[in-house]
Amino acid sequence: MLVLKITNAPEVVASKMGRFLEALTPDAFDQKTIEDVLIKELIKNLQAEGLKGEVAAVRGLDLDDKNIVVGEGLHVRRHETF
Repeated sequence: MLVLKITNAPEVVASKMGRFLEALTPDAFDQKTIEDVLIKELIKNLQAEGLKGEVAAVRGLDLDDKNIVVGEGLHVRRHETF
């Protein structure tokens, strides 16, 4: 199983949309947008390599060095099978 943590979603949105629009969008929206785009591209690339599996965007889970921290309200926001 792989765990991927996106740490610069606001910066990516700002570089794509501009600083003014980025200032108007909340960081949670930026994070969801980046995750959704990443999931779509991951699925496309993994399928091209012949891989099958599942990918999910999860809230309430965090990486802290070599530890996975499970917070209150663990929730699968999006789940895709490919």
